[in-house]
Amino acid sequence: MKRPHRLWPLVFLVLCWLPEARAVLTIKITKGVEGTLPIAVVPFGGDTSPALPVDMARVIAADLESSGRFKPMARADMPGRPAEPGAVSFADWRRLGMENLVIGRIGPGTEAEHEIQFWLLDVYKGSQTVAYRVPADTAQLRLVAHQIADLIFQELTGTRGAFATRIAYVAVSRAAAGKKIYKLEVADADGENPRTLLTSPQPLMSPAWSPDGRRLAYVSFEGFGSAIYLQEVHSGGREALAAEPGINSAPAFSPDGTRLALTLSKDGNPEVYVMDLGSRALRRLTHDPGIDTEPAWSPDGNRIAFTSDRGGGPQVYEISASGGTPRRLTHEGVYNARPRYSADGKLLALVHGDDRGYHIATLDVAAERLNVLTETRLDESPSFAPNGGMIIYATVGAGGTELAAISVDGRIRQQLAAGGGEVREPAWGPFRD
Repeated sequence: MKRPHRLWPLVFLVLCWLPEARAVLTIKITKGVEGTLPIAVVPFGGDTSPALPVDMARVIAADLESSGRFKPMARADMPGRPAEPGAVSFADWRRLGMENLVIGRIGPGTEAEHEIQFWLLDVYKGSQTVAYRVPADTAQLRLVAHQIADLIFQELTGTRGAFATRIAYVAVSRAAAGKKIYKLEVADADGENPRTLLTSPQPLMSPAWSPDGRRLAYVSFEGFGSAIYLQEVHSGGREALAAEPGINSAPAFSPDGTRLALTLSKDGNPEVYVMDLGSRALRRLTHDPGIDTEPAWSPDGNRIAFTSDRGGGPQVYEISASGGTPRRLTHEGVYNARPRYSADGKLLALVHGDDRGYHIATLDVAAERLNVLTETRLDESPSFAPNGGMIIYATVGAGGTELAAISVDGRIRQQLAAGGGEVREPAWGPFRD
């Protein structure tokens, strides 16, 4: 492996950032847009006895607030708690400056345990904007709340919401003897409902979602050598995909889920390969004495962006998925790495290094124009939300490594802390259609 010190400074940090972790993430808005939209999400009425395990209205309000675009009304300030449109006094809400009102009720269902009805009302027009009736079992209530928040977000902003999506990440804790325990975890986008898919005494890295959200590919160092595994999210079943001599790293699913781009050094140098997941056949994509790694597929599946130091330092290149001559995309700065495409393929999120540290940036692919979004000194592992509006990444905070998210325009920032623990290597999952 040639010149590893020039391309892998962030990779080496994987093994030293990671003290104790707690699974549940807590979202804190550190920066929102000016003029957030007032909205009231009234506690849902109806038959809630025995008490339901999820306060759906609270989840919806928290989702909308976490976007940085809405300011939900405090419950103590609400002039009433209507559960259906006929009980709403629009004049009362107008006097308090509310523009939109969400009300709902939960009752016994015929298709499932519960039937949820909700309405989004325009307070100033005194009219109904959206209304839905949704069957749900008790175990689905939190997911349905996220889906309702998605519908409201789309109706009021014009952008599809991503609250009902999931994130994968790596958490690390310490066993009684002081040894590190690595966990591959999946949680709702708000950090709730965390579930551990795998626990290992050896490092886990680079989780990557399949397009259907049913599988994760990741790197494991069990056996003290790297290997790429494929794991079913629901059943937990897994299999080894690549355990070639040398480096096995950086898996990335093609948009149709039939292929995997990955980095292997089995021929003596780290190169980008494409694996057919049906036959397991490998096709080498890059051919250069430098290090080629961190592949990412364009949304149309026709191109692959990757990191290479073939020009003397880590930069982002793009190559046809069928092979050919790569073209260099980044020209600003001495370090640009870990590219990830936005849903529309117009932007790449990446790690940009300068004399102040390593930051999250976006690159306009057509114009090859760089926009640095963060100012913190050590950021890594950017991953776009499936609607393209936010980027989640790992950063070093006051208590160690934590996750953060930032909007593509830099106006909205979130901190996803783990209550004294540390988490890293985030990957934002696809929409759950």
